[in-house]
Amino acid sequence: MSVRLNTQPNFHRAGESPRHAYSPGDEFYEQLVGAHRGLSDEASRLLNARLVLLLANHIGDLDVLAQALHAARAGVVAAEPAESESEDTR
Repeated sequence: MSVRLNTQPNFHRAGESPRHAYSPGDEFYEQLVGAHRGLSDEASRLLNARLVLLLANHIGDLDVLAQALHAARAGVVAAEPAESESEDTR
């Protein structure tokens, strides 16, 4: 049985029902921003890398992690300008 990557909002605390569906996601976003506050760019990148590895270890399922990597890269590649466009602007 294959597990699919959940891309729907899924932030919650065990045993709690949020008043608004987006509230737990907003809370996580604030925590994430707070964790980066006061860090240098290099330290911020290190924090992101450590967070990714900690969460990947928690998920553990290599098929789900592969789906997540694919989805994340697709979003980045789609947003990245073509090489010829970036060379033209130099």
